[in-house]
Order: sequence, then C-alpha cells, then structure tokens
Amino acid sequence: MSDVADAAGVSLKTVSRVVNGEAGVRPETAAAVNDAIALLGFRRNYIARALRPGQRSHMLGLVIEDVSNPFYSAIFRGVEEIARSAGYLVITASSDEDPEREQALVHLFCERRVEGLLVVPAGDDHRYVLPDVRAGTSIVFVDRPPRLIEADAVLLDNVGGARSAVRHLLAVGHRRIAMIGDEERIFTAGERLRGYREEMAAAGRDVDPALVQLGTHDADAAEAATRELMALPEPPTAVFTANNRITLGAIRVLWQNGYRAALVGFDDLELAESLAMPATVVAYDAAELGREAARLLLLRLAGDAGPPRRVVLPTWLIERGSGEVQP
Repeated sequence: MSDVADAAGVSLKTVSRVVNGEAGVRPETAAAVNDAIALLGFRRNYIARALRPGQRSHMLGLVIEDVSNPFYSAIFRGVEEIARSAGYLVITASSDEDPEREQALVHLFCERRVEGLLVVPAGDDHRYVLPDVRAGTSIVFVDRPPRLIEADAVLLDNVGGARSAVRHLLAVGHRRIAMIGDEERIFTAGERLRGYREEMAAAGRDVDPALVQLGTHDADAAEAATRELMALPEPPTAVFTANNRITLGAIRVLWQNGYRAALVGFDDLELAESLAMPATVVAYDAAELGREAARLLLLRLAGDAGPPRRVVLPTWLIERGSGEVQP
C-alpha cells in the first residue's frame, strides 16, 4: 500500500479507502490509485484479508470422490454456477473414496479460511467436523448424508430410482434379474441395493444371492462380475447396474460377447444413445445436486440458522433399448 501511495501521490489512508470501496474519495483520485495498483501488478490477497476480524474469504471448498468421473464433474459445475453468481470462488479436491483423505482435505480447506464446505462423504464418522462448525464454518453434504451428526444434505432418490429400474425389467418379463453394485457400506450403493430388493419382494420374487455382485468399484471389476454372472448354470436374463462405471463394464461383456440380456443402469452415460445397444438408464440432473447444495450453503452463510435439512431430488427412467430386451 505504501508503494501504491507513493506511485499515486496520495496518502496511505487514501489508498486504503479506495481499496476498501469507502465513500468520500474523488473519482480522479480513485482512478490514480487504481492505475498505480495496475501498474505495480498488485492483487488483493483474500486469504490474508480473511484473517482480519469480520472479514470474509469469498471461497468455498468442495470435496468430491473423483473429479474425473462425469457425475462429480457435473456436481462441481452446478456448485460453481451458483457460487460464481454470488461472488464466491470454489476450490475442489478428490477424496478417492478414502475417509482419511476426506478428513485431511476438510481440515486443509478450513485452514485456508473457506467460508463454507460441500462434501461428498467417504467416511463413516463425521464428528470430526464439529469443531469447525462450532467455529463458524457452514457445511452441506452432497449425494450422501453424514454419519453420526445431523447436518444439511442434498441427495438423490436412490431407492425410488432403483425400484423403477427393476420394475421396468419385471414389466418386460424378466424374473432372474441380477444386480451389480459397489460396496454396501457406501450410502448410495446400499440404498440402490435396498431398492432392488424391495421391488423384487413387492413382485413376489425371491432374490438369488448368486445374482448379487457387490464391491464392484470400476469398469474392469464390473466386467469380471458380469462374466461371473453370465457363466452361472442359470444366468440372469437382465442386469441392473448401480452406477455409470459399472454400466460401462457390463456393456462391454454383454454386447461384445453376444449375450442376450437386458440392462438398466443407474446414472446416465455420455453417448449412451450411440452404444451398440443404446443404454436404458435411471437418470437425474447431477448438476442440480450441486446447484441445490450450493444454494443451501449460501442460505446458511446468509444467516439461516434453521434445523438441518435433507433435500431429495427425483430420478426418472429413460428407455433406449437395452432395458427393453425380452427374456
């Protein structure tokens, strides 16, 4: 500020008033100060500014599982859209489904003085955020609720979406319907498994344990799980895949090897209509997950002190062909 004052030929106090947008500075004086700032290449240090009592960083932290997954990229885009319109910068990082990394990232963001956090949780105990919440950091959980604490969460209708997928396959005439999902401890995977079981039970169909493959985390594992299912003495005539990566792995096996089996996947896919058999999916607006979470966080930052909210967004079925293959 001293360098700017010298360059502009004004006092240090005048520079301070211009930088902080205070009234009472003549336009030509403000212009001289701003020209000096531009000439010297100075930028406001928001992190340093946030260290001062009563000041804000205008930054939000977003912890997701994997930024390379289109689902999480869409969430980030939705968060960024709302945050940018309110003058906030979003910084993001991937937890890689590692609870310890999730916790480390949350603490790191808080050390950087973010005003609020949006977290796709990987861990099973979120009491570690309570000191930061008590210190004034607002937090909203996305896609999965927190564990062992009450906090805001924006979720999908995972059970309802899974039920609609299985209901559709039953309506086509399938009875041996397999499911390939991730680890049951993951909230979304567990809820989609629950939906699968509930819809099968509602139709009076027993679930053959051999038809349920869990712990499938990526497309390669999904390929192996699908091969195992199709090698059974009584293979399934239809498969419900519980996320986009699993769907891709299952598709590789089913249609590259000529198996005649129906498939409905949870999560839409890029170019899903261009596949050899266009994929029928349970779809939703992933960006809206991010937008709704960001809106809720901004409400909290604006002073909303109401009880924790749980927002559940709808899903819908898109029929493209793979789910309509008859047994």
